[in-house]
Amino acid sequence: MLVALLAVALLLVARHYPSPPPPPDLGGPTADWPHYGQNLAGQRYSPLDQIRVDNVAHLEEAWRYHHGDFSAGEAGQTRTSLQVTPLVVGERLIFCTPYNRVIALHPETGEELWTFDPELKLRELHGAYPMICRGVAYWEDTAAAPGDACRERIFTGTQDSELIALDAATGRPCADFADNGRLALREGLGDDIPAWEYYVTSSPLVVDDLVVVGALVADNVRANAPPGVVRAFDARSGTLAWAWDPIPPGQPQTPAEGPYRRATANVWAPMSADPERGLLFVPTGNAPPDYFGGQREGLDYYASSVVALHTRGEAAGQVAWRFQTVYHDLWDYDIGAQPSLLELDTADGPVPAVVVSTKMGHVFVLHRETGEPLHPVEERPVPQGPVPGDWLAPTQPFPVKPPSLFPPELGPEDAWGFTFWDRGRCRRQIEARRSEGLFTPPSLEGTVVYPAATGGINWGGGAFDPAANLMVVNQSRIPTAVQLIPREEFEALPEEERRIDAGGLANANRLYGEMRGTPYAVSVELLRSPFGAPCSAPPWGTLTAVDLAAGEIRWEVPLGSLRGLAPWPLWFEWGVPNIGGPIVTAGGLVFIAATPDNYLRAFDLATGERLWRTRLPYSAHATPLTYRLGPERRQFLVVAAGGHVLSDPGDAIVAYALPEPP
Repeated sequence: MLVALLAVALLLVARHYPSPPPPPDLGGPTADWPHYGQNLAGQRYSPLDQIRVDNVAHLEEAWRYHHGDFSAGEAGQTRTSLQVTPLVVGERLIFCTPYNRVIALHPETGEELWTFDPELKLRELHGAYPMICRGVAYWEDTAAAPGDACRERIFTGTQDSELIALDAATGRPCADFADNGRLALREGLGDDIPAWEYYVTSSPLVVDDLVVVGALVADNVRANAPPGVVRAFDARSGTLAWAWDPIPPGQPQTPAEGPYRRATANVWAPMSADPERGLLFVPTGNAPPDYFGGQREGLDYYASSVVALHTRGEAAGQVAWRFQTVYHDLWDYDIGAQPSLLELDTADGPVPAVVVSTKMGHVFVLHRETGEPLHPVEERPVPQGPVPGDWLAPTQPFPVKPPSLFPPELGPEDAWGFTFWDRGRCRRQIEARRSEGLFTPPSLEGTVVYPAATGGINWGGGAFDPAANLMVVNQSRIPTAVQLIPREEFEALPEEERRIDAGGLANANRLYGEMRGTPYAVSVELLRSPFGAPCSAPPWGTLTAVDLAAGEIRWEVPLGSLRGLAPWPLWFEWGVPNIGGPIVTAGGLVFIAATPDNYLRAFDLATGERLWRTRLPYSAHATPLTYRLGPERRQFLVVAAGGHVLSDPGDAIVAYALPEPP
């Protein structure tokens, strides 16, 4: 008995007085974070290993900065979400706020160095979009003398559709770029394009002394949507160097409506580049509108694809190859994830590859130079029977390796609930709609779309260990119901009911898309039980590791708890809908926030075991970053925490590090 009591006492002492943290290593590699995805390849990988599996539990908050730019959706302003991944270059941490202010901090202290305010005019958006800015881009003019103004530049795209060049040292606009540092992106696209329908959300990309931008085009507004053109501007002067207008082969290359064709597939997501081969990899959106394609006239040839463009020489701006992940996309399954580049280990040696992750949970591994699949891809029959006036592809491409990371379908027998009663309610919701698996077409009676248009895999994308050919990626697993509404029925609805709610689907439960110029409008709603839970079984969010060389799933774990979504003590680690992305490090770790429970987590890259988590002041729906400025200095982990539609908005940049040595 005495021995047992002593054992319990020792256990309690150990819990209250944990072993002291080991001091951080003073040697090892150093690294900054100069691009949105850490490098132009979009790998989100850091070679830093001061923070490791054996000491990550000792991370502590090092500093916190509040920028003040946030809104819960007050009158005249749209809700904000801080989805930015800062850059770290030249001992500056630089990021943009949801109102497009650009701020530089000292990376080790959080001290403010400079700020730039573009005095944004657009603060109210239409549809489900929050105010966001996901990143800025950095460029060094090697032809300029050290100390020259704007030798180092920061490029940022705004929700007023401007591309702005700033001096990285001072934050002042670069006078030699465009009009005193500002370039209007909406000019020449059409006089009938309101500010909220076309603007930049993702980081520009700088390659070959060019700054390349695409733009968000608002979903489901009209058939005659703004052009989806991708443009490259001289990083010094702002002069247009080339433009890729995604017009299908065989169609006139000089549009009648202006310099660029309307209603083409846009590029709103992050891009990646291979400077050695002179290739730019762009992930494309849909040709509008998302849920009816009967009037696209072939303009979705480049939609829902990864397209490789030449960046230099006589072929600059021309297509090298394209790989389409969805034919005639009617589900809003555009590619939100940044294409990621790596050298894939094969029996014949390393092969240059590009990895394309999709909202369907499909991962395509392609040859970087040709677009040919490096693992088998099958054409499989899919459900048919579109609405009158539309058509469907008889098959869709499915990767054989890696297998799909998403459940194959959601039928009535798959309905889930906390109790027999709410499960029955979910079952009836599914039974009342078409639900024949992936690619069941939108219909007049309503269709179960699973995964939802949010994914699967969205703009957070994957993180890659290039040495192990290992990809880690997060997903959401929630169902929606999509219903096409004949135009006359939609017009008969009360105006307040068919209003496109700016608060987002999570608040309104149902969103309408007008889809002007087509025979239909569209309704999109969450399929959830009377208790508010998705009608699909948990996990509702996952974190998965994929061996890309073998084409196999290494491990999968639920991502997120019900904290903030359910009352205590029902905070189960069941996995929850998430948005944001992971990073991986040479310390054998995966870091990710992304969930509405306000946690930042660290996982063991080898096993998926959760090793550490900490509560943030707000939920963080941004990809973290890590850096170390010198061999005698600490490695920092930073994340932007600013809420989203499921949680309160905020404005915090939070840094963590191991305790300083005595």
